[in-house]
Amino acid sequence: MKKPVVLIVMDGVGYTDNNYGNAVNNAYTPNLEFLEKNAAFTTIKAHGTAVGLPSDEDMGNSEVGHNAIGCGQIYAQGAKLVNASMQTKEIYASETWTALKTQAKDHTLHFIGLLSDGNVHSHIDQLLDLIRQAKADHIKQVRVHILLDGRDVPETSALLYVQQLEDALATFNDADFNALIASGGGRMKVTMDRYEADWGMVELGWKTHVLGEGRGFTSAKDAIETYRIEGQYTDQFLPAFVIQNKGKPVGTIQDGDAVIFFNFRGDRAIEISKAFEQGPEFKYFDRKRTPKVFFAGMLQYDGDLQIPKKFLGSPPHITNPLSELLVKHKVSQYALSETQKYGHVTYFWNGNRTEKFDDKLETYVEIKSDLVPFEQRPWMKAADITDALIEAIESGKYGFLRVNYPNGDMVGHTGSYPATIVGVETVDLQLGRLLPIIRKHDAILIVTADHGNADEMYEKSKDPNATPKAKTSHTLSPVPFFVYNANVKFKFGNFGLANIASTVTDLLGIQKDPAWLESIIDKHD
Repeated sequence: MKKPVVLIVMDGVGYTDNNYGNAVNNAYTPNLEFLEKNAAFTTIKAHGTAVGLPSDEDMGNSEVGHNAIGCGQIYAQGAKLVNASMQTKEIYASETWTALKTQAKDHTLHFIGLLSDGNVHSHIDQLLDLIRQAKADHIKQVRVHILLDGRDVPETSALLYVQQLEDALATFNDADFNALIASGGGRMKVTMDRYEADWGMVELGWKTHVLGEGRGFTSAKDAIETYRIEGQYTDQFLPAFVIQNKGKPVGTIQDGDAVIFFNFRGDRAIEISKAFEQGPEFKYFDRKRTPKVFFAGMLQYDGDLQIPKKFLGSPPHITNPLSELLVKHKVSQYALSETQKYGHVTYFWNGNRTEKFDDKLETYVEIKSDLVPFEQRPWMKAADITDALIEAIESGKYGFLRVNYPNGDMVGHTGSYPATIVGVETVDLQLGRLLPIIRKHDAILIVTADHGNADEMYEKSKDPNATPKAKTSHTLSPVPFFVYNANVKFKFGNFGLANIASTVTDLLGIQKDPAWLESIIDKHD
């Protein structure tokens, strides 16, 4: 093996020439500027078809990005898989759908999930297709528990999606079919926690969706408008609400009901799935009442742990990841991030696999994230991550080390431009700490990103005098790709995240897997 390779993923740091609201270009980043001048540098695609999404109008995200980086291939991802199975009706011929409609025939079918067309966790069109099919299959009662986005779509767009859903339900409803919105709340307050960072969110979701406990409103529109006046909340942070009729919840979840969590992305679906599926071993909060329901996910969110046990569509079957190949070549590996992105350098990196390929050759390190709003501490745990990484490099134990700095993405999602500037500058500061360590140990440094976010913090406006409006979603920007401390020359071509795996093995002097996309490197010493 040649020099050790260190790969840094600056989560959410896209590269674009547009300076308007660009927290990457407008931050003080002397170390990124140093790399532009002193490293091999190009930009690569991190969205759309380059990462297995339906079209190039679809923003990339951390999950599909890390799948592509870690596995060297482009797989059809969740949204594309679900769309295809709905078009062919395959999803409705599945064993799971058959069982769901049988269960719900004399009970209620509940849908829980993110209500938007962001196409990152879910898509409202897929929800409407499911409800339409439920009616066609003679299910009589449907209740929808909506989680509001404002993160992968404009930050105060929830009423548009609520109206779209209400209009559709009005056309579906008749004497034999009744569908209503039953509860909801913002995605960063209710239900959609990930990596067990805050089980309180899931507990609140359980109380809201299942038990019908919480502040009551006559409609979702009433809830959203009231909360906005009271607290000026953006959608993702809206408090929980329960829709009531004559003072009673319209859609609690009862014994005999069926429940579908309709998100196709897995990270924020696993914990609520555990709450529905686990028995006495469930330890995270007091569920008070655990209805006996048929629960299914849109996809299986964790194949190794089989969460959930029942699901409508099959997730991409990803094979031949980089980690597995390096294990075969006896290369010791080190994966590191804080809680918010730990699963990305492990589970998603390894092709949606929880377990290691070799316990002796692979070391996973998680730095616990703070449970505070990211705009209040935009530096997050970056310094702690760097401390651990420097220690790992200096140990001389590892041939390949991979790290995710979440700041550009997690702070970028808050919509706070000043805080995101600090987040980007924090990551740049950590690069400044690492560069001398790379030189000292004669390692090779790769610096890249998994998608854009911090590079476009304001919604584009045709009015040059308009007050900037925060943008909290990902972007369609390419991402940087640097190789430092190696004499390399890049090929000319249309490269993306899936070309990184073969580039890593190229630098390590190992033959790539035949299934992978080609290396970006043309020549190197």
